[in-house]
Amino acid sequence: MSGKQREPAGLGARPMRGSGRGYMGGMMVPGEKAKDFKGTLKRLMSYLSRYKAALALVFVFSIGSTVFMITGPNILGDATTEIYSGIMRKLSGAGGIDMAALARTLAILTGLYVVSALFSFLQGYLMAGVSQRITYTLRSQISEKINRMPMGYFESRTHGEVLSRITNDVDMLSHSLSQSVTQLIISLCTIAGVFVMMVRISWQMTLAALLILPFSMTVITAVMKRSQRYFVQQQEHLGKVNGQVEEVFGGLAVVKANNAEHRVSEDFDKENGMLYSSAWKSQFLSGLIMPMMVFIGNLSYVGVSILGGYLAARQAISVGDILAFIQYTRLFNQPIFQVAQVSNMLQTTMAAAERVFELLSEPEEKNEARLPAPEGGFTGNVTFNRVRFGYNPEKPVIRDFSVDIGAGRKVAIVGPTGAGKTTVVKLLMRFYDVDGGAILIDGRDIRLFERRELRRSFGMVLQDTWLFADTIMENIRYGRPGATDEEVIAAAKAAHAHHFVTTLPGGYQMVLNEETSNISEGQKQLLTIARAILADPKVLILDEATSSVDTRTELQIQQAMDNLMRGRTNFVIAHRLSTVRNADIILVMRDGDIVEQGSHAELLERGGFYTELYNSQFKGATA
Repeated sequence: MSGKQREPAGLGARPMRGSGRGYMGGMMVPGEKAKDFKGTLKRLMSYLSRYKAALALVFVFSIGSTVFMITGPNILGDATTEIYSGIMRKLSGAGGIDMAALARTLAILTGLYVVSALFSFLQGYLMAGVSQRITYTLRSQISEKINRMPMGYFESRTHGEVLSRITNDVDMLSHSLSQSVTQLIISLCTIAGVFVMMVRISWQMTLAALLILPFSMTVITAVMKRSQRYFVQQQEHLGKVNGQVEEVFGGLAVVKANNAEHRVSEDFDKENGMLYSSAWKSQFLSGLIMPMMVFIGNLSYVGVSILGGYLAARQAISVGDILAFIQYTRLFNQPIFQVAQVSNMLQTTMAAAERVFELLSEPEEKNEARLPAPEGGFTGNVTFNRVRFGYNPEKPVIRDFSVDIGAGRKVAIVGPTGAGKTTVVKLLMRFYDVDGGAILIDGRDIRLFERRELRRSFGMVLQDTWLFADTIMENIRYGRPGATDEEVIAAAKAAHAHHFVTTLPGGYQMVLNEETSNISEGQKQLLTIARAILADPKVLILDEATSSVDTRTELQIQQAMDNLMRGRTNFVIAHRLSTVRNADIILVMRDGDIVEQGSHAELLERGGFYTELYNSQFKGATA
């Protein structure tokens, strides 16, 4: 499926706001913590366990890279000692620098660094592969899961929330797995290895270096906690600013029509000012960490250098060992800070993983099909037998709905807003199952059939158009993917869409943009009607299908539909009663019940609720 989809009616699409997670100023922006850290970690480990061999190699290469890196300063210290000793021998006339020994030492050092870099590359390559495979698996599972989830899940949540789990949360997991896991291994190995090498050189200098550690950790922790608070505020305000921009651009015509530019600007400036304030504080505080680390590290170097000079003067340590120890001090401080960063990242990662796993654990549509679909398809006899339903069981929408509709009949469902018209269609399509009673097709309960088989016999044209960023030809062909170009064009002609399509640049090969704003609303509706005609279903459902077209086009569509609907059962939901005059039967709904039914002429003759609706529309139109 190419391009961006238009949301079907009833799904409550809203603009996607900022996610509140990401990297800012070189630090991980903290998010909420996982409610069940251990449970989420255990489930994430089940995904990682599928790649045990690759992870074992990552572990080995990470340790190998760290070991070779740690060994380097010690060998460099030996080279420095050799140079120093050679210079001293030359000054005393006892010889000079042993260039052969120095060359061997430098060759070994170069080899160690090359091997360390190679191991680092290999572990990064392997871990990136593991993280991307897990990401691929999660996205595939989410995509399959969404197809099995009930419509009620999506109607109770914004699409931005669902999309955030698929994109932001999964991306967070991917980034964290490829970066933080190896970083944690390397940092812990570096801390342990460097500590051993420092003690091996001089326990006195090691003690001096460690004395500064509690002070540095206290300062860093205090700064990070304060900056994290502002990072959270920054992401919240960033989400609000993004939301305002999306909403304003999406409804720019409404803003201009109501002269609301000034109010919109004031609201944006207010939120943008709060974003500036929080962003400035968070960036400033996070930017203080590295200078403070450098300052504290320099104090440590001063202490180590003074003590090293004292020990060297007493010949308790060589000059090369002092150089090596200073380098080890630098290596020791950096991974401690990295471990703190990784700890924050893991908290946010577990929260993201928890949201993904919550989606994967949501209840699915029950599919207890016990009957196969008829070989020749359904004929289209539909019966509602004392149907009861409510989105909230305590607030029923349909209380006692009964009607018997023969195959090939055109049925109109009318009534005021909230009467339950669209809900009837949702129940017929099994987007929801009834709370009581039954819906029968060809005399059999629709719950006995698999949803996929049932829906194959239905075609829908919704009030809100649903098109893709693809060619017009492919948008119509979506109704029946195997249709030929000639069949697509025939369907477009039947829907009176062929003429306007041929006048567009590119004709049927014209690509609709992501917002499908390069054609009019009425033209969009004609394309969706052509798509339904191409599908050639046994039961056709039109939910305000002609609401976006002009009167002339509406009459043309009605004439074409009258011919094409023969042999099918047709449900037409309409607010404009002028569109349902030629229906075989009109069901008048009020408060979830059928209060009247009959033809247009019969209902007008009775002078009941339908007559009130009809007169209110036409009196209002002529007033």
